[in-house]
Amino acid sequence: MQLQYNSPVVLTYTFICAIILTISAFMPPVMSLFTVYPTMSLTNPIDYFRLFSHAIGHGDWTHLLSNFTLILLLGPMLEEKYGSNNLLTMMFLTALITGILNVVFFSSGLLGASGIVFMMILLSSMTNLRQGKIPLTFVLVVFLFLGKEVLSIFQNNNISEFAHIVGGICGAILESV
Repeated sequence: MQLQYNSPVVLTYTFICAIILTISAFMPPVMSLFTVYPTMSLTNPIDYFRLFSHAIGHGDWTHLLSNFTLILLLGPMLEEKYGSNNLLTMMFLTALITGILNVVFFSSGLLGASGIVFMMILLSSMTNLRQGKIPLTFVLVVFLFLGKEVLSIFQNNNISEFAHIVGGICGAILESV
């Protein structure tokens, strides 16, 4: 038996995030390139990079592992269904949208792949939607997902429920495109 690099976008993304987190352990300032901050200079090209690079940065290994457990579970199926280029575009758009909205509406920084995770959760639960039927699993996922995130908004937990919700909305919208 031989190992197969079966999901190039998902696997490459996973390895890049792990490498960045490892490098940041030895050079903490590196993580500033992978965090979108609440203030943005329209003349600073690095701030534009941060609008999507925040989805590469993670606060610690627990943060990374919690995101990539789901990304590695759902991502290969989605990459096979939509193709590598389309999935990469969806991930990029989700990161960009959550980055822009965070700058516009929030006074806190943002990093991590949570928006992409929830984009994948909604995208994968909608796989049968095009056949003219609404899967009960989709309804339950949306209900549980939104309910959990709305309840969590009121907790002081350093988690951006906003990014989760926006990621889920991106997944729902991108499925219909």
